[in-house]
Amino acid sequence: MMPKVSDQAVAAYDAVAAELESAGVIRGSMFGMPCLKVGKKVLAGMFGDAMTFKLPPEPRQKALAIPGAEAFDPGMGRPMKEWVVIPLAQSAVWPEYAAEALEYVGR
Repeated sequence: MMPKVSDQAVAAYDAVAAELESAGVIRGSMFGMPCLKVGKKVLAGMFGDAMTFKLPPEPRQKALAIPGAEAFDPGMGRPMKEWVVIPLAQSAVWPEYAAEALEYVGR
């Protein structure tokens, strides 16, 4: 069952997506949730009122220190090792981590 998404979260996610479009990022869907892709690779997604990012070790450690952020577990009982979920309360940093994720995945 997917967590419910608020209009505020959708607006913040859309702003991040729009910012990355010029870098070739497209919107898609993964496991039924909205996601951002470059080529066929997913770099970020939306999970309830939070955004998930695929990050290399250093930015990932930094992201995990954000209040409310945690390793992303899509509900299978096993966190995905490179993924961090950052809550809507911290959406001011979403663009920064989206850019980090794009750089990491887009290589």
